[in-house]
Amino acid sequence: MNNNINKSLKRINVELNNFERDSVSSSINAGPLGDDPFHWIATISGPSDSPYSGGIFFLDVRFPQNYPFKPPKINFTTRVYHPNIDSNGNIGIDHLIHQWSPAMTISKLLLSISSLLANPNPVLEFTFEPEIAQMYKTDRSRYEATAREWTRQHAM
Repeated sequence: MNNNINKSLKRINVELNNFERDSVSSSINAGPLGDDPFHWIATISGPSDSPYSGGIFFLDVRFPQNYPFKPPKINFTTRVYHPNIDSNGNIGIDHLIHQWSPAMTISKLLLSISSLLANPNPVLEFTFEPEIAQMYKTDRSRYEATAREWTRQHAM
């Protein structure tokens, strides 16, 4: 195994140990899928103050071999009605798009994604679903009702 992969593996293992030890949040869980330390599954409970409340959302997390110098690839595998999450589960969040830093950890990233569920960002650059963003801005009650229905159908 080359040196970069060893460094990445060491960092991933440190993050996993910290994640298990610190239990970042009772609403977030994550860990390796099977024996592959570079492929994790995460769950986020829908924030109680959001239309996603009561839902459990699954995410696929894939660490690159040069992690933490490149961000992990994270996407929702649970369908989510949200302006910053597209139909393939891709997430429009600054930490994954422009502001990745090796100081960022998977636990901080998952907390940011959980926060994004409760607080969508309708800024065009991060809006992967323009129609949903428009509804969020102009008809919040309809947006919330639709998001609650999708949560009921796909995340419960």
